[in-house]
Amino acid sequence: MSETLSPVGVAFDLDGTLVDSAPGLAEAVDRALEDVGLPKAGVERVSTWIGNGADVMVERAVRWAEGDLSPAFCLSVRDKFDHYYAETAAAGSTLYPQVKETLHALAAAGIPLGLITNKPTPFVAPLLVSLGLDGLFSQVLGGDDVVQKKPHPAPLYLMLANLGLRASELVFVGDSRNDIQAAQAAGCQCVGMTYGYNYGEAIGLSKPDRVLERFADLLPTFGLPSLKDQEA
Repeated sequence: MSETLSPVGVAFDLDGTLVDSAPGLAEAVDRALEDVGLPKAGVERVSTWIGNGADVMVERAVRWAEGDLSPAFCLSVRDKFDHYYAETAAAGSTLYPQVKETLHALAAAGIPLGLITNKPTPFVAPLLVSLGLDGLFSQVLGGDDVVQKKPHPAPLYLMLANLGLRASELVFVGDSRNDIQAAQAAGCQCVGMTYGYNYGEAIGLSKPDRVLERFADLLPTFGLPSLKDQEA
């Protein structure tokens, strides 16, 4: 295995990779649960439910709270979640260290950047604006832009088509097994970040091509000068 990867393009997961969004998600989930008379789950527990989209997260919350798992009830809780998340997303989301600087360095190197998230599409663009990441990505795919979400490879296939790249030319960066499995199924190389939301298991168990602890480590991994070297 070579020491560096040489991507033509790089795509990223959002929650748990670029952004610590658990506080905002948890507040919205808890308000929705409270509205229907169910107990609050709290941010630590909700963080273990992140990664498969809002419908699955809400179903996991209702199941944990021993609520009515009928489709109609879960849909009503999802609607309440959407209402509250529109209020909590921006204030309850923060960038992980050196994310913005690293993305700018990749863009400055002429590497097209993509974003693939299972987060409901209407929430993605406003969140990127609030975090100052708007305009950095050539292509953005939310959870409503594809029929099947990660870990299915469909979002990766669509990203490859939109960027005009072969699978071998794209590296996907994520924090959960959903990201790694999607990339592997699409034939893309992948990088697993250790700090995100991965259901309490080590990202290395999914066998990404690289495992990194810090987002800024992507630069030397891709054969580019580190942030420190660029500042020198």
